[in-house]
Amino acid sequence: MVKKVDRPYVTTKLVKGRTYLYFRKGKTYQRLPDNPDSPEFDQEYWAIRSGRRKQKPKTTFDALIQSYYQSPEFQSKRDGTQREYRRTLELIREKNGKADFTKLRRRDVIAARDKYSDTWRKANAMVEMLSIISKHAIDLEWITANPATGVVKLKGGEYQPWPAAKLRAFESYCKTHGLEWELTAFMLGTGTGQRIGDVIKMEWSHYDGTFISVVQEKTSQRLRVACPDFLRTYLESLPRTGRFIMAQSLHKGVAKRTIQQRVMEVRKGINAEGYVIHGWRYSAAVALAEAGCSDSEIQSVTGHKTLEMVRKYRAAANQERLSMKAQSRRNRT
Repeated sequence: MVKKVDRPYVTTKLVKGRTYLYFRKGKTYQRLPDNPDSPEFDQEYWAIRSGRRKQKPKTTFDALIQSYYQSPEFQSKRDGTQREYRRTLELIREKNGKADFTKLRRRDVIAARDKYSDTWRKANAMVEMLSIISKHAIDLEWITANPATGVVKLKGGEYQPWPAAKLRAFESYCKTHGLEWELTAFMLGTGTGQRIGDVIKMEWSHYDGTFISVVQEKTSQRLRVACPDFLRTYLESLPRTGRFIMAQSLHKGVAKRTIQQRVMEVRKGINAEGYVIHGWRYSAAVALAEAGCSDSEIQSVTGHKTLEMVRKYRAAANQERLSMKAQSRRNRT
């Protein structure tokens, strides 16, 4: 039971079966601490009575991010994109939820970026998300300028195809340690050249023994990718334990984050931490280029919307082949 307080304007109020103390003046109720004998109660009571109590801002990070989630701009994003956005936005919200967004300055954006400078993609995602919600704040007329505009993103390394030795080491490590999920992800990734987010969604019904059907999450492009011999042989030997090729249960696939973490453990085991899962996609494209496939043929497998990246793979393959040819001439002379 709440102790009765004999002070001007202090009253009690029953809320969902519990009694609370409030400062009441007219029709306005302001919540007070529960213990009327505490210093916190005195401080809050006199702050309200003297008019010095700070009003909580309505323009908080919490309110802005929640508003952005409800916006048509966010709602129109693909599920994968929404998840990526939420990952960074919830991190921002956790650290700054109650803070007034209108106080955000360029130096704060730079500080947020630099805090994650050892992980450049995370640092750049922080800048990008702060810029996006700043634009939303402008639409809400909370601010008039975007404090993230012009903040330079950090430069990081490019995705690289895995060297042949590392590809062999990864496959061997998985077989030696009985790592089925990791090996299946590897086979599908290098065999079809698809992103890991699309790989984990592949179902047995999508595979007909020759082709595997894919609707790319990033591009919405529908593909029927012919499987190379090594992938077909592997899939035929794989037990069908559920709806998905990589199955966690009868009707549930394996989470992307789970595979990323498991693959990281293998990368550590074979000293391949400098190479990422997305590099399997590049490895597949380079292998196709080295086999003499045309740009259009490579694009039909990887599903790239433009030929710019495909030409990059071909250039890498041609450079290596020409280097070998040049050095062979050198050896002969």
